[in-house]
Amino acid sequence: MGNTVKQLAVLGSTGSIGQQTLEVVRALPHKFHIIGLAAGGNTDLLAKQINEFKPRFVYHQNRESQAHLANAEYELLPLEEIASHPQVDAVVIATSGKTGLSPTLAAVKAGKKICLANKEPLVMAGEIITSEARLNAAQILPIDSEHSAIWQCLEGETQPATRLILTASGGPFRGYSPTQLDEVTAKQALKHPSWQMGTKVTIDSATLMNKGLEVIEAYWLFDMPFENIKVLIHPQSIVHSMVEFIDGSIKAQLSYPDMRLPIQYALSYPERLPNPQLPRLNWDNISNLTFEQPDLDTFPCLRLAIEAGMKGGTYPAVLCAADEVAIDLFLSGRIKFADIAKVVEQTLEQHQVTGHPTLEEIMTADAWAREKALQLITGDNLCGLP
Repeated sequence: MGNTVKQLAVLGSTGSIGQQTLEVVRALPHKFHIIGLAAGGNTDLLAKQINEFKPRFVYHQNRESQAHLANAEYELLPLEEIASHPQVDAVVIATSGKTGLSPTLAAVKAGKKICLANKEPLVMAGEIITSEARLNAAQILPIDSEHSAIWQCLEGETQPATRLILTASGGPFRGYSPTQLDEVTAKQALKHPSWQMGTKVTIDSATLMNKGLEVIEAYWLFDMPFENIKVLIHPQSIVHSMVEFIDGSIKAQLSYPDMRLPIQYALSYPERLPNPQLPRLNWDNISNLTFEQPDLDTFPCLRLAIEAGMKGGTYPAVLCAADEVAIDLFLSGRIKFADIAKVVEQTLEQHQVTGHPTLEEIMTADAWAREKALQLITGDNLCGLP
């Protein structure tokens, strides 16, 4: 690897993962250079990032903003063209929701190194993306702390793992009763106990949907049957995941809960780089590490996600779409926190699945699910929803 400077494109640069990726790049300018930046609605922050990093390629979803950002020093390109551009060595997919699906597929077809933080691409279209990755020798390197932990534990092993154990903090409502969950507010749900994350993923962590999506991702990333992927609640968020091997031994990856560490590992792989800005664990402050089973009755989103993953076909796409709509409804005060799972479950129940779907069939299922999820709360008070 030597002195080669990697040319990075960061899609979702103004979001939580995008900003932390740029922090890593700031700390290691001799290793990484930003060649592309793409953002959603935060034009002001994107303009500051452009001014600092001087990318060659830029994308912004708002056409008026694109005109405002137009500049001779860089080229405005679609997400897919930035993700697959010949000058891009690695692309960080840090977008939210289904936005990341199309550029991820473009990067995979171009044989890129893809540092993947966006869950939905693999959840919605895991079969297509992993197949294209094999065909085009693309690398999909996970940024999620849990998948990064599994990946690190598997490094150097010559035999396959027998079980993956994904850990979860339990979110802000661990131990709550269904009655208590009925009263929680969006403000409470957005206060995660361990991580600083974007809005959607923070709510998904509160419902445990996030962990269910990670189970589906792990199935595709590590070719592990669903029945051999276990979830454990670990409130301290120090053990980021574990891998069990054929002899019964278990490897775990531990670190302070800071997303910059898995981001840096994905960017620098196969190297490990010193970065004085990354926090170290202080064992004097750690009195215990505890683990418990998730409560699937109180947090049904985890069960719904795993079931959708096992059924396969278009079910995971419907799961993601209904979840996005339900989260928006909750944040806007139109449904209660506990109704997020009800919206998702009832949308899944009414779906007619397509097995081994094409990308077009996945997008059709996504559109159907969004419409159906909205109907559940705007129709004739269906199935007890408000």
